[in-house]
Amino acid sequence: MKIRIGIRDVILFVHRWTGLATALFLVIVGLTGSLLAVREPINRLVNPSLYVDANGRQPLEMGILAERALAQEPSIKVWMFTVEPHQALFHVYVPADPVTGKFGNAGFDQLVLDPYTGRELGHYAMDNWSQWRPNIMNIVYDAHTTLVTRKPWAWVFLGYVALAWTIDTVLAFWLTLPRGKGPFWRRWAEAWGVKWSASPARITFDLHRALALWLWPLLFAFAWSGVMFGLPGVYEPTMHQIFGMPTMDDTINKFTLPKPLLNPPLGWHQAQLAGEKLMAEQARQHNITVQRPYGMAYIEQFGVYTYSVRTSMDFRGHGWDSGIWVDATDGRLRDLFLPRGENTGSTIRNLLWGIHFGDLRDWIAYRLFVVLFGFLLATLSITGVLIWARKRRARSAVRSRAATAAA
Repeated sequence: MKIRIGIRDVILFVHRWTGLATALFLVIVGLTGSLLAVREPINRLVNPSLYVDANGRQPLEMGILAERALAQEPSIKVWMFTVEPHQALFHVYVPADPVTGKFGNAGFDQLVLDPYTGRELGHYAMDNWSQWRPNIMNIVYDAHTTLVTRKPWAWVFLGYVALAWTIDTVLAFWLTLPRGKGPFWRRWAEAWGVKWSASPARITFDLHRALALWLWPLLFAFAWSGVMFGLPGVYEPTMHQIFGMPTMDDTINKFTLPKPLLNPPLGWHQAQLAGEKLMAEQARQHNITVQRPYGMAYIEQFGVYTYSVRTSMDFRGHGWDSGIWVDATDGRLRDLFLPRGENTGSTIRNLLWGIHFGDLRDWIAYRLFVVLFGFLLATLSITGVLIWARKRRARSAVRSRAATAAA
């Protein structure tokens, strides 16, 4: 007897085994992602001493805050920090010894200051999990991105999981389309609902299919943005080919110095003043409104300061959407970064950042939806496994009966 295998059978086979292979990991990233969507409220609840109330005050200038951070410990250097209404968070390090090449250890790499006075609120080391209270959401983040291993291979592995998930979302959507003749929309409407009066097996199948359809745009966005984070070597060439989006290699080739500029002529405060002036000029040229300063960073390999602000164009309420690069030697403008309008691929990338981080203009409704989405993603994966298990038991029963009949 000749067995005919159609395209639908192949797609169903790939969907089934891709779903099974990624199910556990999608449950993990779904549940941890739910927590990360409300990262700050959880942090504030667990670590109230690391936050202050604004009470209508204006924060200190970012350059002054950087100098206050450096004054806390003579051995440290600041490489990046953000200033929010309730805290200023600094990422710090001890430079490498010029003889041994080994980095020093100040006992902490995160320093928290009061943004209004520069007073230290606390410090901790991200890799010291015995300091679990300030690190509680960092641990959740590590579970989300590297399965708690903090190893590059785990980051890449989850990137491949995201790639498989991206492909699977497309295949799953195709499988929901109705076959045969008749009114297309009337027959497809069945796939969008759940027949709650049916058997548990049918309810499980309907729930799996309906969730996949109703959540499909977000499923695809989260999956593809997972590729963006974990597999830039796949994401960037793809978006470059489709939209002409600049890649990280383009940036590296354009800005990398012959050797890193370890001690720039401009200090943090000078760079901040230059950044304010240059950003105001760019805001006028591009007709955007600067709402407040957000953060700064220093990139030794490029010899530039990043000066980031919140603007009317931002997708996110918290993040490095808008900003400029300031030359660390003379304060001139090196580059401009806007969240939208420069390149379609870059706009999509910035939007995906906001979607994935549960932060679209800091809308609380979207954050709460992302919390729910994480649980729905876990449900989608679990129902897929249950469907496979039920069908596997059914096939085993058929084979058992056939063997008994033959005997």
